[in-house]
Amino acid sequence: MNKLLWMRCFVRVVETGSFSAVARELGIGQPNVSRHIASLEADLGALLLHRSTRQLVPTPEGQRYYAQARQALDLIAQAEADVLGQRNPRGLLRVACSPTLGTETILGTLPAFLARYPDIEVELRMGDEYVDLVAEGIDVAIRGGALKDSALRARRVGSSERVYVASPAYLARHDAPLQPSDLARHECILYTLLGGGAAWPFRDGEVAVRGRLRVNSLVAVRHAALDGMGIGYLPMWMVAGQLRDGALVTVLPEHATAPAPVNAVYSAARLLPLRAEVFIDHIAAVFAATPGLDGVALAGA
Repeated sequence: MNKLLWMRCFVRVVETGSFSAVARELGIGQPNVSRHIASLEADLGALLLHRSTRQLVPTPEGQRYYAQARQALDLIAQAEADVLGQRNPRGLLRVACSPTLGTETILGTLPAFLARYPDIEVELRMGDEYVDLVAEGIDVAIRGGALKDSALRARRVGSSERVYVASPAYLARHDAPLQPSDLARHECILYTLLGGGAAWPFRDGEVAVRGRLRVNSLVAVRHAALDGMGIGYLPMWMVAGQLRDGALVTVLPEHATAPAPVNAVYSAARLLPLRAEVFIDHIAAVFAATPGLDGVALAGA
């Protein structure tokens, strides 16, 4: 019985979604990978994978086992590296973040990261839904706001301020609001995934807003604001360029809320893999050089 090999086969099948890919990686043949996982299931007395002709999906029991098995393999790899005096990050790095932050900020920095660490693979899971890091085997999540879950740890990697913006063309057609209450007379572009719904936060409290356009994408809010459709509420880093070139201007800046921290979040219950440590360092450096994420107010905004 080589339970460690069974475990490694199962973990890599979950991560690659393919028996044949794992067989090539381990050099043991596809039938052997299938047999090893079947042996693991028999030993545990639980079905770990739903198999079909199109995909392999972990069962709920398989998802829980994967998270713990991934941690165990990381610990073993770290112990071996320590004995040999090696500090070479390797393996699959799973990162969760919002779609907008992922596509507009993180994705473009990955070529340099992967070139620097050739033994790391990256799975970037982009979504606005809450992700259970332990249950889904996520190494690091990039999240805004204060950490509320005591089962997690966080390292601050940036600071994000949200601003109220409109195009000069829109403000030429409408009087600029002087107080948050003036927004009742304006077209506000509503982001439907915002926690407060049709209420925007200000330094002195929330204010109800209205608008005929509602979208579930921050990129769409930015496009609509640039097209003069109304006032948008967006992260500063998303509109830094447009504010600098005058395509957008801020409104009510003196009423804006304080910047919120941006954290790299990870499980407190598991060893943080070296691949995650170097990624967090990478993201901290990226954000420090990104206007709107570096905590520095934009001049003239």
